[in-house]
Amino acid sequence: MDECSCSPHPHQCLVVSVFWIGAILIDMLLLKKQTEDISSVYEIREKLGSGAFSEVVLAQERGSSHLVALKCIPKKALRGKEALVENEIAVLRRVTGGELFDRITERGSYTEKDASHLVGQVLGAVSYLHSLGIVHRDLKPENLLYATPFEDSKIMVSDFGLSKIQAGNMLGTACGTPGYVAPELLEQKPYGKAVDVWALGVISYILLCGYPPFYDESDPELFSQILRASYEFDSPFWDDISESAKDFIRHLLERDPQKRFTCQQALQHLWISGDAAFDKDILGSVSEQIQKNFARTHWKRAFNATSFLHHIRKLGQSPEGEEASERRMVHHSPPGGDA
Repeated sequence: MDECSCSPHPHQCLVVSVFWIGAILIDMLLLKKQTEDISSVYEIREKLGSGAFSEVVLAQERGSSHLVALKCIPKKALRGKEALVENEIAVLRRVTGGELFDRITERGSYTEKDASHLVGQVLGAVSYLHSLGIVHRDLKPENLLYATPFEDSKIMVSDFGLSKIQAGNMLGTACGTPGYVAPELLEQKPYGKAVDVWALGVISYILLCGYPPFYDESDPELFSQILRASYEFDSPFWDDISESAKDFIRHLLERDPQKRFTCQQALQHLWISGDAAFDKDILGSVSEQIQKNFARTHWKRAFNATSFLHHIRKLGQSPEGEEASERRMVHHSPPGGDA
């Protein structure tokens, strides 16, 4: 691989990756366009990991104590392929609070109100992305991280490897993680920000019961469930969940993207903005289901992505709107793959 440590030859590398949600976003987008020498902005500290085409390094923002992770790709490796990373977004503040599911199962108690607060935070972040024209396209619990180990830690959205800036036209590339993709994406119809809202509906469902709304050992049946928006609020897992929560999820898992809530509409729903969420402890049931249903998530991820691609290919040619070469990037790296 070409040298890609961002030092001592930072001008030979393009810095891309994911970022912390917040005011830093606009600064980093401008930085990507205007800064040739990343070392003028960050002091490279150490290498965190590497993949087939990139390295991730720990860096400190000059003039502050902020630590970030920078994903660096040698410019030589991108010759003739610049469009593939034009819309990938830079800089992730280093997070130390762990993944969403781990934090839930480690809690002393967990209520519907806690779930409402979590979903509200993620909605606020995704709404901010959408206001900038960015579609994440791979929202799922594994990509929701806590900033710190403390109880009042904010939750962050990560992994922007499949994110895209929607500049007027609808998107067409088939991508995402099978259990979280919207029906219009499975049908290979042009799509937009509504696919993120669908994924948030799936996440909200899981946060209230510990298992996904769409699941089957058979991937064709899984996709069929999603295409029909076929899910249930099963007893006894949903018996103690408010009708407001169920109404909220129905609006997010709306089959028709034109009728589906936007992030702003979801934020205004009483389950998020009001006092409709119940305060009963549901930790026992939710934690048990999370451990039962997501223990195999990591090793099944690569297989599911392959199945998703097979389904998409059977549907035929992709709709126009994005480069054909980008369609080949539709994948989710297995553990130990590209950083």
